[in-house]
Amino acid sequence: MTAAHSSTPADRPQLGLRERKKIRTREAIRSATYRLIDEQGYEATTIEQIADRAEVSPSTVFRYFPTKEDIVLTDEYDPLLLEELRARPADEPWLESMRQVMRKAIGLGIDEAREITELRCRLMAEVPAVRSRMMESMSQTGQLVAEAIGERTGRDPQSLEVRVFTMSLIGGLMEVSQYWARTGFREDLADLVDRALTVYERGLTS
Repeated sequence: MTAAHSSTPADRPQLGLRERKKIRTREAIRSATYRLIDEQGYEATTIEQIADRAEVSPSTVFRYFPTKEDIVLTDEYDPLLLEELRARPADEPWLESMRQVMRKAIGLGIDEAREITELRCRLMAEVPAVRSRMMESMSQTGQLVAEAIGERTGRDPQSLEVRVFTMSLIGGLMEVSQYWARTGFREDLADLVDRALTVYERGLTS
């Protein structure tokens, strides 16, 4: 899923000059990529064009992002998602924790950058290479969620049961993103996530 961070600037530790420069460079590359894709489409956009628009070298682009797909999909939100899950009440049903955290993250993402959120979801639905890379990325997200489930339930996060539960949930959230794009972003994304989580809770009710 595409989600925004949920911490405020005051919550975050102050970064050194070098780290701030890295963040600015990454954001410049991302912004250049989004603008080019919006102007001419995903396939027509090249690393050389991205580098030129971001005013960096192609080697710098590759140093920050191994592939064009990574530019579109990579963010720094997974650790923050894990923090939010860990902060939920220990006795709260697991799926309710996911529902609350995802609703908060989606709300922030839509408020801060709805166009980018829609673009990423549309590319995931339309471009096989982006969808494939997203599956790899979400697998890594699943590892973090499995850790949180293990902490909450006392189960081994690498056990078959936890992995099956986690990855089926991750797969469902990916499908929500694609469904949202295929239906023209008409429905509220947070409501779609609620519907997906209700399927896990109740199954396919008649």
